[in-house]
Amino acid sequence: MKNSVLALFCVAALTACKKNESTVTDTSTDSVDMVYPMDSAMTDTTMVSGTTQMNEQDRTFANDAAKGGMMEVMVGNLAAGKATNAKVKSLAEMMVRDHSKANDELKSWATGAAFTLPSAVDDNQKKEHDDLQARSGAEFDRAYADMMVRHHTETIEKFKQQASGGSDSSLKAFAEKTLPTLEHHLMEAQATRDAVK
Repeated sequence: MKNSVLALFCVAALTACKKNESTVTDTSTDSVDMVYPMDSAMTDTTMVSGTTQMNEQDRTFANDAAKGGMMEVMVGNLAAGKATNAKVKSLAEMMVRDHSKANDELKSWATGAAFTLPSAVDDNQKKEHDDLQARSGAEFDRAYADMMVRHHTETIEKFKQQASGGSDSSLKAFAEKTLPTLEHHLMEAQATRDAVK
């Protein structure tokens, strides 16, 4: 009799636990069904504003602008120390100053956008730097001025494309803001190239 009462008690307790478990689960499931989609939508919206605002053009532009800016500072420092013509030295100093400022602005954007910019120039740019470094005198001055005209012609085109077709508004604003400086650089580079022909 004692054993059957104990068995009955255990069965009743298990049934009660099971009933409470399913009630809790049901309540929890109902609650989750009502809350989860809302939380999910909020999370997705946050992710959209942080990452999917950027399209492939934005990513390519940011990477190219970072590497291009580093390249201009690198060859500008080289030319500021190695050029023999005063106009070439002056051009190089302007490039270092202005591109360092633009590079800092781009880094600031990248931090806010949680985007990782390249930390070094690519192999082709490194080779171009090394080829320039191997020159000297008037040959160096001409090569640097030619390089600045070529680089800025290409860069202006990329910045115009970003200003008109990018999807990240901050990156578009950076491109728009930087364009006049790049156009001024091109004009100065062309004048310098003409002076050292």
